Amino acid sequence: MDSIIVKGGGELHGQIPIAGAKNACLTLMPATLLSEEPLTLTNAPRLSDIRTMTALLQSLGAEVTALNDGKVLTMSSHGLNNLHADYDIVRKMRASILVLGPMLAREGQAVVSLPGGCAIGARPVDLHLKALEAMGAELDLRDGYVHAKAAGGLKGAVYEFPFVSVGATENALMAATLAKGTTVLKNAAREPEIVDLAECLRRMGAQIEGEGTSTITIQGVDRLGGATHPVVTDRIELGTYMLAPAFTGGEVELLGGKISLLKAFCEKLDEAGISVEETKAGLKVARKNGRIRAVDVRTEPFPGFPTDLQAQMMALLCTASGTSVLEETIFENRFMHAPELIRMGAKIDVHGGTATVTGVEQLKGAPVMATDLRASVSLILAGLAAEGETVVNRVYHLDRGYERVEEKLSACGAQIERVKSDG
Repeated sequence: MDSIIVKGGGELHGQIPIAGAKNACLTLMPATLLSEEPLTLTNAPRLSDIRTMTALLQSLGAEVTALNDGKVLTMSSHGLNNLHADYDIVRKMRASILVLGPMLAREGQAVVSLPGGCAIGARPVDLHLKALEAMGAELDLRDGYVHAKAAGGLKGAVYEFPFVSVGATENALMAATLAKGTTVLKNAAREPEIVDLAECLRRMGAQIEGEGTSTITIQGVDRLGGATHPVVTDRIELGTYMLAPAFTGGEVELLGGKISLLKAFCEKLDEAGISVEETKAGLKVARKNGRIRAVDVRTEPFPGFPTDLQAQMMALLCTASGTSVLEETIFENRFMHAPELIRMGAKIDVHGGTATVTGVEQLKGAPVMATDLRASVSLILAGLAAEGETVVNRVYHLDRGYERVEEKLSACGAQIERVKSDG
């Protein structure tokens, strides 16, 4: 297993290009199943999860080609010859369930394995299914698979989600584009990834209004065409690299960034004493003066503070002056990075969904272990600010969500390298 070695102590200066959003790309890719004509995505991120979705679409008979070093994906589903999404591929990634709505809408049937093995709980898949049932789908769950049928095609419906779910909103939105009549989705998710999907579907000929609000209205059409669509900037990658100069000092420009993607996060940075300004090319971030100030953070669904930036923010607040309180309201068990930061000299006290962080003058380099995707990058950032050398083990988590971290940071002056392990 690879490790990443970070030596702390130097300021960062330069530019970091931000990739397209993984979560947006994983949603846009199944949209190809709605049309016989080609769909091309530009600004695609080069990540292992994208390769998994590619394999899943290919197993259904879609053609997927990566061009321009993987940054462009061209897809065509004119010859779907298999409507069975197999457990062997689906189990690797929750987003696989997103092929269900499009296949059902276009072909009137689909068999999709339930995503197994995810620790965040099984509830969300229920919401996907209930929304499709409201549109007239007949669903039968047996042997770990959803057997779905819509003999005369899906029909428009009014459906209110019992709680906000990004994935279920995406699945229902795609399915509704080809349903007969009008569908109204209430209590829909508002994330930029939803807005991005709606824009792509509209380019393909769908009639959609209200994305970005909690009520989305879709007027079904008979067929969708092809389109070319740029994947929206990855706001989590953006937020992560915005924090890098806050740890080290210096000034970094993040290409493709916009404040509107991370408004609540930018407000917290301002409160902590970090300046963020929009430029023609993106966002420029610098630490205003010396040590950053402690701030309290509470994670919330969009447009609130994202749960996926909580670990990185906690790492930053370990060196702030004063005491910060972080409250995690989205996912339980999301403080697994705290013990590793404590190994680097941080003072963190975790009680249930709340962590109290008392800032220290300086973190110390140490061997640490990544427990999940966001934790792995928070330890790398902490290493940039720590005295001495930090070795981050188990970095395979990192490659699921961040492309070429060591390249992007070392281009701005960070001392960071990846070491291949034996075996």
